[in-house]
Formats: sequence, structure tokens, C-alpha cells
Amino acid sequence: MSAYKHGVYISEVPTSLTPMRHVEARMPVVFGCAPGLPAIPAQAGKPASEAKPAPVNKPVICYTFADFVVNFGWIDDPAFTLCEAAHIFFRLYSVAPVVFVNVYDPAIHKSGPDDVDAVDIVGGIDPATGIKKGLELVDSVFPLFRIPPGQILAPGYSHIPVVAQLMQAKADEINTMFRAMTVVDLPVDYYTEAPAWKNDNNYVYDGMICCAGKCLNGEAEQYLSTHLAALAMDVDEANDDVPFVSPSNHNLRITGFKIGGHAVNLGPEQANYLNGEGIVTAINFDGGWKLWGNRTACYPSNTDPKDSFIPIRAFFNWLGRTLILSYWSRVDTPIRRRNIHNAIDSANVFLNGLAAREIILGGRCAFLEEENPVIDLMDGVIRYHIYVTPPTPAREIDFTLEYDPGYFQTLFNN
Repeated sequence: MSAYKHGVYISEVPTSLTPMRHVEARMPVVFGCAPGLPAIPAQAGKPASEAKPAPVNKPVICYTFADFVVNFGWIDDPAFTLCEAAHIFFRLYSVAPVVFVNVYDPAIHKSGPDDVDAVDIVGGIDPATGIKKGLELVDSVFPLFRIPPGQILAPGYSHIPVVAQLMQAKADEINTMFRAMTVVDLPVDYYTEAPAWKNDNNYVYDGMICCAGKCLNGEAEQYLSTHLAALAMDVDEANDDVPFVSPSNHNLRITGFKIGGHAVNLGPEQANYLNGEGIVTAINFDGGWKLWGNRTACYPSNTDPKDSFIPIRAFFNWLGRTLILSYWSRVDTPIRRRNIHNAIDSANVFLNGLAAREIILGGRCAFLEEENPVIDLMDGVIRYHIYVTPPTPAREIDFTLEYDPGYFQTLFNN
């Protein structure tokens, strides 16, 4: 193009604010067993179809119950834990999306899903082929579907300590940068046994939610961990898909509750005992069956609000994912004042918007000299400091009642 110009010309500059990306709040990744599609004999006008096994150790994202059935089949059998999970997420709570990973392989598990054990859920990486199995596939979810995991579940297996430990290890550092919650079940026969079992087996992490008890729907027993994960998504959807509201004291889609195989209806004092030990359960005290408990598994040893309150931990996870994905395009841009102020202004506009909607009480982004030594800036390292305060759940509401004799004076007023 000629350097000589004659006339009026237009040029553009990048917008000074960067819109923040929308990130799914709590997309679950569920590990378990699925049956596959059965053979269907020929019918009038329709050819026969052969049996089709469910995909093994392959994450599949589903948005509807039909999506699940087409990919994994369906049997109303508690041994097929993914069928139960799909029923809970899609039919009972109507929430999506959900990623399912089936580890049941009929070619290996000759006696059926009962042969699936902790080793299959834990999985691993084949050193010769690099093929991932089981929980190692958590890191494959975002590259496949562009949605970071928000919750990790393994109903029917999460009560096995080796499974829960790896669930937590994977959830703490997904793709080396994202964090998710793990939701696990405690295998106890009586509610008072739960705290000791939890501590003895090291279920004590800030990103973990421990559930005591199993849910009933008619005669069917279902895992509380799955109901909790689905209920949390349902609550988020009612709150702009931001995980700042506790799922506690919201209605579960259940008809009863069991602990250790026995039907129970815990009173508030019993349920509160579990809550005080970092364990979530269910009660039917007022307004039907409700989830009861706000604390993560690190409580009571760790009382830091960002770690010990379920909605605050979930909010920090979500905010972290949002910042990572929103600022990823800025990696390798020059470190200069314009770019720094653009990043600060963009974050502050986003945080101010959250505050205006009362999702947070307040928040701000700063670039602090003491956190950015010259030696690090020379090495291409830049640090922003986000101050943010999501609201804590009102776990205790107190009224003081006082008898006031002074109101007898009203008897003498005309």
C-alpha cells in the first residue's frame, strides 16, 4: 500500500474494558457404571439393532436425559450408578450439563458392575499409550468441552478413602489451574459415628463436602452426594448461575432418608451435631425434606470462611475460573501501564456489577508494588490482588425476648 494518503481514514483500537467470560458454576463430572444399549429385535417397519456397550473411560457431556440414554443406555438398577445420577440430575432437578464417565467394561468385568472397584474409579495413565482412565480423565473435560468441572462425584465409590483422596487431589488442581468441589458419602451405621469416621479416614479438605445418609424415593435408595450436587446446581440457576447461595435449607426431591439402612428423621439437634463436624445431612423439620449444613469437610479444624463455608468456597472456585478464562488472552502481552490499567478496570467493573446485584458485599482489584518486585516484572511475572467478600450464610438467627412492664402504661392512655 502506498504511504501517500489523501482523504479521511478510520482506524480502531481495542476496547479499554475486557468483558468477563461466563463460566458454568458447578458442572459435575460423575464417575461410575452404565449398562450400554441392549439389542432390539426387529419390529414392524424397523430393523433389529445390536447391543451397544457404553463408552468406557470416555467423558461424555449430556444436556438431557435422552442424551444420556442414547450414549449410555438405561437400567433401573442401583449397581449402574450413572443411571441413578442421570435420573437425579435430569428428571428430579432438571439441571444440566453433566459430564459422565463410565468405567464399567463388560469385556473386563465379566460378572457385571459388581466387579468394578476402587482401582477402576481411580484409573491411571498407560505409560505406553498415554491413554487415561478413571479419575485421570478429569483433566480431559475442559479441553474436550470448554467448560471447567465444578463438582466431582463418584457415587457408590466415594466412601472408599483411596477414591476420595484422589478425587480431592484432582479437584484441587484441574489442568494445573482450576479448582472444583468434591462431594462424597460417609458409610456409617449411626449418625454419631460419622465425625470419627470422617477424621479417621482423612475426609478433612476445604474443597470436600461430606454427606451422611442416603435418600429415599419410594423404595429406591439414592446417594445424598448426587442429590446435593444437583440441588446446588438448581439453587445456582435461580441466582444468575453464580454459586453464592448455600444449598442448605433448600428442598430435596426425596420422600425419606436413611442412615445405615434404617429410616431416620434427624432432629435439628442431631443434624446440627453433624454440621458442627463439617458434615451435611437432611432433615424434615419444616417445609419437607431439606438439605441441612453449610460447612465443608475442613470444619471445625479450619474456620476460615473462604474454606469452611460451602457457598464461599464454591464462589472462590467460580471466581478463579472466571478470572483465568477471561484473562487468558492477555498472557504474553507486553507489561505496560495501559495493559495493567485495562486489566484492573475490567476486573473492577465486573466486581462492581456483582456488588450491585448483591452477589458480593464488595470487591476490588489492585496492582500492588510490594507484590510485584522488579525482578519478577523483569522475568515476565505480574500479580493482581483481588479483594472480595461474598456473603456468609445466616446459619444462626437469634431473637432476644424481653418482658417489658412499661407497656402497662397503655392501659391508662385515652
